[in-house]
Amino acid sequence: MKKILLICTAVLGLGLSSCDSYLDINQDPNSPTEENITSDMLMPAVEMNIAASYGNFLRIVGGFYAQHYAQMFGTSNYLDYSQFTMSATRSSSTYTQFTARVLKNAEAIRKMSVESEDWGTYLAATVLRAYTYQILVDCYGEVPYTEALDVSNTSPKYDEGKAIYEGVLAELDDALAKVGETDPVCTNFLFPEGNAGEWIKFANALKLKMLMRMSNTVNVEDKIASLIAEDNFPTEDVAWENCWSNEAGKANPFYQEEFATYFGSTQTNVVLNIALQATMAEYNDARLATFFSPNSSNNYTGAVSGTNFSTTESYKSDYWCRPVVAYDDPVALISVSEIEFFLAEYEARYGTSANAEAHYKAAVEASFAAAGVEGADAALAAYPWDNANYQQVIGIQKWIALSGSNNFEAWCEARRLKSPAFGTATGDDIYNETNDSYDASAYVAGTFYTPIHYDTKVGAGKLIQRFPYAESSANRNNNTPVNKGNSTPVFWAE
Repeated sequence: MKKILLICTAVLGLGLSSCDSYLDINQDPNSPTEENITSDMLMPAVEMNIAASYGNFLRIVGGFYAQHYAQMFGTSNYLDYSQFTMSATRSSSTYTQFTARVLKNAEAIRKMSVESEDWGTYLAATVLRAYTYQILVDCYGEVPYTEALDVSNTSPKYDEGKAIYEGVLAELDDALAKVGETDPVCTNFLFPEGNAGEWIKFANALKLKMLMRMSNTVNVEDKIASLIAEDNFPTEDVAWENCWSNEAGKANPFYQEEFATYFGSTQTNVVLNIALQATMAEYNDARLATFFSPNSSNNYTGAVSGTNFSTTESYKSDYWCRPVVAYDDPVALISVSEIEFFLAEYEARYGTSANAEAHYKAAVEASFAAAGVEGADAALAAYPWDNANYQQVIGIQKWIALSGSNNFEAWCEARRLKSPAFGTATGDDIYNETNDSYDASAYVAGTFYTPIHYDTKVGAGKLIQRFPYAESSANRNNNTPVNKGNSTPVFWAE
């Protein structure tokens, strides 16, 4: 327990959330003793550490890799992401946050919950642990798992992504077998007024996502069928909401990174990509106005991946469109729309076309409802259901739906479904850096395009497939494998 206490001190000092009732303990929370460490103290810190990286770093990275975002004129903070690159250094702090703060503290909660037979809290901690491992596998392909939390082992082995997925799915099944719907759960931000019933639904949604994601490489049809037959999924989007305030360290993480002036300046990097803008504009998708602000001329324009327009005289910063983000925006984990898309895919592959189409329609309608706008019929008409080409239609619609809430998952699903596909146009066709010529008509709606400058190891007409192993792990772990290269798919996208 001594090792856990050191980590607990670090996470309690994070100060990301305005919902700080869990800090109301008799002893200084920055120097807790072994006797007063509780799940109520650790759980909110676990949640906020996930939110800090998943809702900011991975939202930004996913947005650039999924061509929702491009780099703002005259700046270069994320130009490497825009060019489909990732270094071992760039993701290191996020890797450390997930492993040293989230996973170790979640495991501490699980151990305490077993001792007290607090199965509601045990499930909640297991769900967040599984969700974190899903993220790590989807980023890196392989990470330490079976030996990861052995504090005496400074060089834990890296496990294959498939084995990690199977391991955490088994952990979820074990936790679900122990818990009852009305079992209480310790202090948490995700379902603060709820009991284990809401966490059971979230666990089922996570299982559905992971099983569908691995279904092209592992036969999990029966497991998915059993889960669908149970029909106990969230009926509302799962997100951290109503726990942010307009203060430094307490606001939505992406807002704080890109829009807040708490620290004396504003980061202005992320703008709308032409791939998303032109695709949504083709049928006047009303969600565009809820996801992005118009430019200074009250128009929607899309910038191009692989450049920051640093040489242009015509396309200044006020020409581009910024995401619509507020300090109190939710940090999304999984939406009703995503669940319906997975159900549509299952029915297309194993069920009936009629059922698949019904879930497909429900998915698009749920996305419009979450955005608070009408117009789902036009989106469905633009990309009508086609059971023979389910990956294409689901892929494009899911890519659009996730552009305003969960960009990282859009990158994951684009890698898996191979949709949107790459068109014939390239970034150079759309924008010529030499003569400052911008031709939006060169882009073909519903496609990706090769960035103007891109990672040649990934190659033209291809998405970046994974991160290199994090420097913060590789520099200390003698068992770190040789990097497979950013063009090598993770196991579920092979």
